[in-house]
Amino acid sequence: MHRSTAFIQLLKHCSKPGSLGVNYARLLSSSSSGHGATQTGVEITKAHWTRAALAAFAVTSAGVGYTVISSSSSDTDASAAQCHGLNVRGLPEYDKEEVAKHKTKDDRVWVTYKDGVYDVTEWIDQHPGGSVRVMMAAGGAIDPYWAMYAQHNTEQVRTILEGYRIGRLKGGAPPVENPYANEPKDRLAALQVRSKQPMNAETPLEFLSDSLITPSELFYIRNHLPVPEVDLKNYKLQIGGEGLRELTFTLEDLKTKFKKHSITAVLQCTGNRRVDLQKDPGAKEIKGLAWEGAAIGNAVWSGVLLKDVLNAAGLENTTSDPSVQHIQFEGLDQDTTGSVYGASIPISKALDPRGDVLLAYEMNGEHLNRDHGAPLRVVVPGVAACRSVKWLSKIIASPEESRSFWQREDYKSFSPSVDWDTVDWDSAPAIQNMPVTSQICYPSDGSTVDVIGGAVTVKGYAWSGGGNGIIRVDVSSDNGKNWTTAELKKVPQEVNRGWAWTLWEAEVPLPEKYEKGTQVTITAKAVDESYNTQPERADAIWNLRGVCCNTWPKVLITPEE
Repeated sequence: MHRSTAFIQLLKHCSKPGSLGVNYARLLSSSSSGHGATQTGVEITKAHWTRAALAAFAVTSAGVGYTVISSSSSDTDASAAQCHGLNVRGLPEYDKEEVAKHKTKDDRVWVTYKDGVYDVTEWIDQHPGGSVRVMMAAGGAIDPYWAMYAQHNTEQVRTILEGYRIGRLKGGAPPVENPYANEPKDRLAALQVRSKQPMNAETPLEFLSDSLITPSELFYIRNHLPVPEVDLKNYKLQIGGEGLRELTFTLEDLKTKFKKHSITAVLQCTGNRRVDLQKDPGAKEIKGLAWEGAAIGNAVWSGVLLKDVLNAAGLENTTSDPSVQHIQFEGLDQDTTGSVYGASIPISKALDPRGDVLLAYEMNGEHLNRDHGAPLRVVVPGVAACRSVKWLSKIIASPEESRSFWQREDYKSFSPSVDWDTVDWDSAPAIQNMPVTSQICYPSDGSTVDVIGGAVTVKGYAWSGGGNGIIRVDVSSDNGKNWTTAELKKVPQEVNRGWAWTLWEAEVPLPEKYEKGTQVTITAKAVDESYNTQPERADAIWNLRGVCCNTWPKVLITPEE
């Protein structure tokens, strides 16, 4: 059966076919029908994958053309959801053995989802997560992967997949085990959830300026995969790699054989404040969680120094083995293929006696909880939190950085002109030190604020990566024409070891020409000890992943006297 005919059968099965728009329209022909059919595609039109529900699907077959324009209504979205992956009569039927034969581009790449069979050969190179991840499922079911990565569970993504439907799966699909069945049950309800599976949640913004130390239960949660259940009795940390003695430590070994150290340090998600990059009219879309300004926290971390553990394994300094350029970390969290979360840092940071990289087993004086990496995690102060691997299982000395997806093909920033069609992940280094930033925690955007003595109270935090402490925060009520210098509150820190954040507060006068009843925009900017400061405009630092956002934070308030 021609693929176009198969799609027409699918449309007949759905009550509102208009909901099945996809982001690629192609002219398709089939050289044969049934098993082993080969297909060719000619791209007609292309729209960004996140706007797939607004694209058109054009099909030609036997000289007859069909054009289906999608609808954004909830009715058609619901209808489309009923069609995705269902066993639609009239489509060719394939068994699992036949699907398994199609694992390469030469043989066409087939996958199954629920009861559907799909030829995704033409989509592989367009996959936002990279072609490698698509190929993991080649010749088999994608259901376990989609259960793992919740970003697939949207109408738009499923609609894209449905455009590649070629048949139905004989015998249907087996039930998929929920990889998130054993998640922690003690998460605080006050956390603002950005993704449930995996769990990603940020602190209520107004709480952050209340205390220099963020309570553990209020600390933001950033998980990439299901939270592992670790048996402490059998837990072991493996050390190895280039020039190292192979060592294994239990948690008790680490506590008894190495000196305990404590540092106060910020961990900040690389995508913190991502939403600020899309607030301007006409801003391009970004792929990533909708973090506002609270995917950040400041805690007291306790454990052993990474450099002490590396020294014990025979790596004493950066000249001990010149081939070692990176220290890789692997966690116990893994996906359905057994691939684990991983990251790496340069050897210079790992062995720096003033770098303070910890293997932490305590947070704010208590044992780590599961969401924050129990029983052991890395804490790399001054560096993007994605390098502070949780549930640590392996430390590897290597000539190269981690080959993890999150090190090589994520958490990088590009020019505002680079999009998903032109991005070259190898052309940019992995983010390590983070830029100077600040955020207004009080008042909240859109709130009504008391005016006392012609001024309003403004509070927030400021932080800079690389150990740069904050030396000043300026706050304005007239878009930067006049500035008020804020009072700073911070923990004692050495120069170039400013791992903790600074809280600030200012009494900001209303604009000179302020008219009662009108709204006022409050903005701020921080300056670190290297005199780095924040850019004013979001469009100047826009990037397709929405990372490293550090534009002037802004809130719109209504003063009330």
